[in-house]
Amino acid sequence: MQQVVIDDSFWQLFPDAQVNILYVNGIDNHSSDANLAERQELLKNATAAAGEFLTNDTFRLNPVVAQWRKAFQQFKKKKGARSSIEALLKRANQGREFSPIDPLVDVYNSVSLTYGVPVGIEDREKIAGDMHLGQVKAGLSFQPVGADKDEPTLDGEVAYYDDQGAVCRCLNWRDAQRTMLTEDSTNIVAVMEAVAPAQIERANQAMAELSQLINHYFTAKQSQVFHLTKDQPAAVVPKELQ
Repeated sequence: MQQVVIDDSFWQLFPDAQVNILYVNGIDNHSSDANLAERQELLKNATAAAGEFLTNDTFRLNPVVAQWRKAFQQFKKKKGARSSIEALLKRANQGREFSPIDPLVDVYNSVSLTYGVPVGIEDREKIAGDMHLGQVKAGLSFQPVGADKDEPTLDGEVAYYDDQGAVCRCLNWRDAQRTMLTEDSTNIVAVMEAVAPAQIERANQAMAELSQLINHYFTAKQSQVFHLTKDQPAAVVPKELQ
């Protein structure tokens, strides 16, 4: 993988959007009892912080949920597909606890909940060619995490994709088994989408927090944070991380 490119078709739908990108090398994502209690506390605090985005008793009327549902109405999507942040907020709203999974997943779930933004991380070593985000044609290969069969993309759907198929369907709904983060992932790319100006400041704060937490939990080398817009739609992996 050499770069992330946001296609013109994405900006046509979301001209005021911003997509934040962070590249990291040298992650050791194996779970360890050494910081398990700390990660449990991190998730507990993040779940409490998510209450800021759950002030309306009617879940769908909370602004973060409503904004992302409106965004998902602007492109063809699989029935029932929702933004990743809605899925996390729904669990928090139901009073469900978040148990540690592995260090990097725990970190990015905590950031997502704390700032009310979608966060995605992919294994760069599994990306074929460049990773794009844009409207796609029907039939791109996609096997969801945990599934045993292909569920190809729809015509006009917004998805992350590479030379071999879709990487994440319906913008930030679900990752592919092929490129998913595992405990053996070492070189990764983190993405955060803000499709409206009101979301951008929170996304910037969230990416800064993610960078800090990665520094805390891992001995890893990071790139700068790239803020992609319609005027600057690509982020090349720095030479020292290639």
